[in-house]
Parts: sequence; structure tokens; C-alpha cells
Amino acid sequence: MTFLRSIICQILFYVNFLCFGGMCFIVLFLPQRWVYLYAIVWKRVTMFLWRHTTNSTIEVRGRENIPEGGFVVASKHQSAWETIAFGTLLDKIVFIMKQELMYLPIFGWYTWRTGMIPIKRHEKGKVVGPMTAAAKKAVDKGHRIIIFMEGTRVAAGQKGRYRTGAARLSQSLDCAIVPVALNAGLFWPRNSFWRYSGNLIVEFLPPIPAGKPVGEIMKTLERDVEEASNRLLLETAATPNPPPTIHAALDELEKRGVDISSVRAPAST
Repeated sequence: MTFLRSIICQILFYVNFLCFGGMCFIVLFLPQRWVYLYAIVWKRVTMFLWRHTTNSTIEVRGRENIPEGGFVVASKHQSAWETIAFGTLLDKIVFIMKQELMYLPIFGWYTWRTGMIPIKRHEKGKVVGPMTAAAKKAVDKGHRIIIFMEGTRVAAGQKGRYRTGAARLSQSLDCAIVPVALNAGLFWPRNSFWRYSGNLIVEFLPPIPAGKPVGEIMKTLERDVEEASNRLLLETAATPNPPPTIHAALDELEKRGVDISSVRAPAST
């Protein structure tokens, strides 16, 4: 059943992408607001198809932690799922993303037209100024700036190196930063054909107020996101039918010294 659901999900994903993308030569010439709305419709249809072909649900926790106006969202990044889903969970979003992605046909064209902020990761010292200026304009208009702190997708249970961009932006723009934890990598694994059924959880954690030093922000951010993400993985492991990806995730948690005894019995001697 999982194989059938996965192949149907993959086929519908690409058919949906091509159908919406096929209109790009018309849509891209419309005002930016309409291009943005068109992209949101594609994301909503994609999430609808994914939920119904895989028999999955989405649970959003911590909506009360989402402030009004513009702020920085600092999210765990396990999957392509969150790059699509954030457009259906938050209004007026702007991603800070690798500039190379913006050169991709169709996808990249939409990112340019919808005001995403590109960065060249190999030119770190040169991008801070332009990135901050672009982010300030967006925040002043009430947009939510989304940054994946580990820079790239990291498998569920693993922990990448946290980058300071989100904290520096929060400090420079004098706005709050909202940490986000999730378990998406268990159900929509990175670089994988498989799509698994289950309850995908995304949790908005209490915001970190502006005005704190970068080092203090990073310490709080890393602790809160990792603890919450680990908790979501353990919660999923305790469900009656967790996805098979949970075994590798628990192995990674154990390597990192996380107590998984509540969901995994010790090996017999």
C-alpha cells in the first residue's frame, strides 16, 4: 500500500507542478501580488493531493505564538514538505534561499517574481548587507522572513550546524524570531521516493524577543528547536504505526545522547 500511495503521490505532484507551471509565461507577467497568490494556490493543491494520497494529517501547534506583523521564522529543515507547507500556514511569507535555486526553470522564475531573497553561500561576507536591506523592506511591510537555520535539509533525528543568519537578522531588524520544530522528515524523507502516512506536526514555539545578543539568541534557538523536534520524533515513535523512517531517526537521537528509552526497549543480553 505504501508503494502505491507513494507512486500516486509522486505522479500527482509532478502533474500538478507541470499544469500550474505551464501557465507561467502568462502568470509571470501579472502584478507580483497575483503571481504570489497563484503560487499559494499551487501549494494548497499540492498539500491537498499529498494528504489524500498518503492518508496523512497536518497538526499545527502553537498558533498563539505567532505575532502580528513582520518577524523572522527560524525553522528546522528536514524535508521539501516545509518549503511548500509554510505558504499554507502563514500569510505574507518570504524565504531566504540559495541563489542557485532561483535559476531553476519555472520554480526559480516564480521565486524571483514573488520577492524571495537570494543569497550566495560562498560569498558570506558580501551578502549580509543586501540580504538585511531586502529583509528590512519585507518586514516593514508585515512579511514573515523564513530561514532554515541548518542551511540544508537534515534527516529526521540528525542535527546540522546552526547558522547565525536568523539571529543576526532579528537583531538588525529589531523584530522577534519565532522558532519552529517539526517531524516532516519522517513522512516526506529527503531525497526519497517514499511518502508515508501519519500525523505530521509543525510547532511554532514561543517567540524570542528582539534586542538580545546574537550568542544568547542562538543558544536559546538551538536548544528550543532541538528539544521540541526531538520530542515530536519520540511522540511519533510512540504511536501505534510509526513510519519505518523512525528507526533511523531514533538511532541518530541515541547517538546524540537523547534518552529514547520511553519508546525503545533495551536490547536483551
